[in-house]
Amino acid sequence: MKKKIYGALLLALSTIGMHAQVMDDMKHPLRKLQMAEWAITNLYVDSVDENRLVEDGIRGMLEKLDPHSSYSTPKEVKQMNEPLQGSFDGIGVQFNIIQDTLLVIQPVTNGPSEKVGILAGDRIVMVNDTAIAGKKMDRSEIMRRLRGPRGTKVKLGVLRRGIHGQLTFTVTRDKIPVKSIDASYMIRPGIGYVRIGNFGATTYDEFMACLRTLRGQGMKSLILDLQGNGGGYLQAAVNIANEFLPKDDMIVYTKGRRTPRNDYKAKGNGQFQDGKLFVLVDEYTASAAEIVTGAIQDQDRGWVVGRRTFGKGLVQRPLDLPDGSMIRLTVAHYYTPAGRCIQKPYVKGDAKDYAMDVYNRLKHGELTSVDSIHFADSLKCYTLRKHRTVYGGGGIMPDFFVPLDTTLYTKFYRELSAKSVIINANLRYVDDHRKQLRRQYSSFDVFRKTYEVPQSLLDDILKEAEKQKIKPKDDKELQQTLSLLKLQMKALVARDLWDMSEYYAIMNEINPIVLKALDLMR
Repeated sequence: MKKKIYGALLLALSTIGMHAQVMDDMKHPLRKLQMAEWAITNLYVDSVDENRLVEDGIRGMLEKLDPHSSYSTPKEVKQMNEPLQGSFDGIGVQFNIIQDTLLVIQPVTNGPSEKVGILAGDRIVMVNDTAIAGKKMDRSEIMRRLRGPRGTKVKLGVLRRGIHGQLTFTVTRDKIPVKSIDASYMIRPGIGYVRIGNFGATTYDEFMACLRTLRGQGMKSLILDLQGNGGGYLQAAVNIANEFLPKDDMIVYTKGRRTPRNDYKAKGNGQFQDGKLFVLVDEYTASAAEIVTGAIQDQDRGWVVGRRTFGKGLVQRPLDLPDGSMIRLTVAHYYTPAGRCIQKPYVKGDAKDYAMDVYNRLKHGELTSVDSIHFADSLKCYTLRKHRTVYGGGGIMPDFFVPLDTTLYTKFYRELSAKSVIINANLRYVDDHRKQLRRQYSSFDVFRKTYEVPQSLLDDILKEAEKQKIKPKDDKELQQTLSLLKLQMKALVARDLWDMSEYYAIMNEINPIVLKALDLMR
């Protein structure tokens, strides 16, 4: 029987022109893999999905390597690339789902929906004669129906407050920009603030536009906020770092077993080589964001404030497969200008322990006390100008440590947030009062100085919490939660009336890392 199977395998392989190679070296690992796949597909007792079999095999191989080598299906590749590529094709609305209905928060400025007259507060209930309201339709399914190739048309049925009956709009889908900069504004006189969410294809152009605007408003110093920034394109990070450094300063270099060393240096044409610079980081700052942080710290160009960064110092090379899927294979390490490899330790094949790293930092006290952080002397490096001591071996340690405030978000608040009580209350409130709010607050400055969250809105949140059996432990927790809720609701209303910069302008006033940077600026 074994001889028959072996012969069948040879016959199958010979039909694709591989018989001679197999005869030369049947022990080659690739032949072994092909024989196994053929045997399972053709001889296994039950039918198998051959594509799924191959995908599982690829994943199995990659899982035994480092935590960042990965396989993505064509659908996953598209979802992963959209935020980095800077655009997608669609109708151009910011929306949320409230009571099983799509509520337009804001149409994208000059986007296809705004051009045909769709307004903030509109409810989209029909897409191409298919009802999407009241159907408990998955968010991804709604997005699939709204998106489509540029130039195609989609018919939308819309309900609008004060208008009887359903309105119909035909929207021609177009390229919709995806911004990678979350916020940009003057946080104090002379001090600009820019928060970068990720490093994508358009990040550098967005950043330069922000820099020009802030300089026009009198910016002399800059706070660059990279908290929560998970990284992105290497070149985008290099371009941003270039704006701060003099000619020939090393920004980063990469090196691998089969990948030769590649140096990235400043060109000397940066637009912000002078002026105070503070970079804000936390335990979720990773990859490309760590490249910028490491370059600024090692070259003594500015100060780093916050908590130790994530520690992703591995370079992935994307390998596109014929069906649109992709392998992202680690081929090299990142090194900061001082020669630090900032990749945190990992055990090959143990992704679970790697994923638990941030939790373990919290458990061991590292996020709340600088005294809990210890580095081996073997990891010691020195900055290039002032020769300050810095460490490799897992993330960038800030120059100024800011502990995690574990008391800011109470258990009661976290439960309200997790069950969408806060966001739904905000959506209903803005929807009911949008016209009145716009009339009353002609500018964000007026809003920030004079707006106060009405007690009725807070009461609605507490009533909904009671209905969902969410209760504070005691009156102290209730009062602490209400204090944060007032600020959070004010920021959310500002976001819906203006944009994310206004949201952060309010929330940053209680962000300990931002406040520390401002204090150091003084």
